[in-house]
Amino acid sequence: MKVLVIGGGGREHAICWALKRSPRVTELVCAPGNAGIAAIAECLPVQQDNLAGMLRLTESIAPDLVIIGPEVPLAEGIVDALNERGVRVFGPTKAAAQLESSKAFTKAFLERHNIPTARYTTVHSLEEAREALPKFSLPVVLKADGLAAGKGVVIATTHAEADGAMEELLPMNGSVVIEEFLEGDELSFFALCDGEYAVAIAAAQDHKRIGEGDTGPNTGGMGAYSTDELLPEERRLWLMEHVAQATVNGMKAEGNPFRGILFCGIMLTPNGPKVLEFNTRWGDPETEAILLRLENDFLDLVNASIDGTANTLNIKMKPGAAISVILASAGYPASAQKGIRIDGLNAALPAGVQVFHAGTATNANGEVVTAGGRVLAIAAEAENLRRAAGKAYEAAADISFAGMQMRRDIGWRALARG
Repeated sequence: MKVLVIGGGGREHAICWALKRSPRVTELVCAPGNAGIAAIAECLPVQQDNLAGMLRLTESIAPDLVIIGPEVPLAEGIVDALNERGVRVFGPTKAAAQLESSKAFTKAFLERHNIPTARYTTVHSLEEAREALPKFSLPVVLKADGLAAGKGVVIATTHAEADGAMEELLPMNGSVVIEEFLEGDELSFFALCDGEYAVAIAAAQDHKRIGEGDTGPNTGGMGAYSTDELLPEERRLWLMEHVAQATVNGMKAEGNPFRGILFCGIMLTPNGPKVLEFNTRWGDPETEAILLRLENDFLDLVNASIDGTANTLNIKMKPGAAISVILASAGYPASAQKGIRIDGLNAALPAGVQVFHAGTATNANGEVVTAGGRVLAIAAEAENLRRAAGKAYEAAADISFAGMQMRRDIGWRALARG
């Protein structure tokens, strides 16, 4: 099979790595890719938000399968366009991808289908917002309706802060979701969906804030871990029945069958799990940890989603734990230094450790350099989280670039619990 992967981050590097392990993948192409992906796949310089360019590329190289990594092409309808052209593609349609591309759509959908979530209202003007905000306790969560590259959520602790955030968020998409603040532990739960069935894959826990101890501004994610303890059987069954399968059932009933990866952002509150958000693709940096644990041929998951046979799969995860630790550029998340040489990438890696490239490129001298905010994900799997973390940080110690940022406490809550 010739497979085309669309995207160029750490998630896509992990997907390409998983695909290369399948004996059925004979040719692998990625667009646009990055310096790490280029070592295992042919990278073609078409940007992931260039829908027309991606369609021309697909027509030109005629892949047997296309896998969509990031959210923007899904929201723009690339799956619909490829389906119309008879191309086999993994991911949800534009209508189904609204579960990620529109916060207002998702909250209304959850309400219609009695899927537990935070109390909310959607406003379309400052006047509406100022009338609605006093009905919510502080802190209050404000979410821009559409895609905002991780910058569309504000947790306001004062009414003045909420008012200022509204002035910033409303112009993004014309509407903002106001939501009650939920207390508890966050969980990223991933399910494979085929339009009729949802099948549990694994859970992970992301670390969004830039600083150790979960301090400082939010980022796209500074690291994640995945363990069996995150998804005990009782919790798995509950999330499957009340969230994942309920969502698939609801989307089918509304005429928008959901196929692909359903990433359920869950808050484990004292009153039970509640949906924070959905993503309609693999997460980053969770994917870099989860795919290290996956024992199945990755291609089997993709084919089952497309062919409507997800319920026949027996998805197996390695026991133990996996972790991914992000190495970020100076200035991230506000900015990113690009073109900085990365040293230490040729160091030998122990078993169970992978270095996934996120924001990297190759300069005119053939050196690998930084090309984004999140630069590398150091991933490791082992018999337990403490050992996996040790292996990841040991590998990270061999890599350096000017201004490099790294949290040294990924998995800290679980490790503190022993």
